[in-house]
Amino acid sequence: MTSFEIKFDMNTIDEAAKSLLQQVSSKTILFYGDMGVGKTTFISALVKALGGKTKATSPTFSIVNEYLTENDIVYHFDFYRINDISEAFDIGIEDYLCSGHWNFIEWPEKIDAILPDSRALLQLSCDENGLRSLKLN
Repeated sequence: MTSFEIKFDMNTIDEAAKSLLQQVSSKTILFYGDMGVGKTTFISALVKALGGKTKATSPTFSIVNEYLTENDIVYHFDFYRINDISEAFDIGIEDYLCSGHWNFIEWPEKIDAILPDSRALLQLSCDENGLRSLKLN
């Protein structure tokens, strides 16, 4: 996979999500970025682009949310609040990662030691005017 970068705002977020989905070769996508940069908002656009009817919301307290799409399932994780990797094992992270379904993971650095080799790394940032930058590696 080659490097991919796109800039977007709330008016073009849906197009950015569709473009990203055309670029990824893994169904496990890791979302890196500062708090408040828009990771969950972008994940919601991805779920919509995949044909999901439910708006994605932050799984900060539940750790994982599940969304049905037209032909698949999206598991959306937020590991911000975990203190130890054992908490990921407690929710059965291995089963999710091996499911063959989409895995969108916020704060993946908290579980780096158990992430699969096949994964897409996405870095989100925001400039002073609110324009988002998405970089896929």
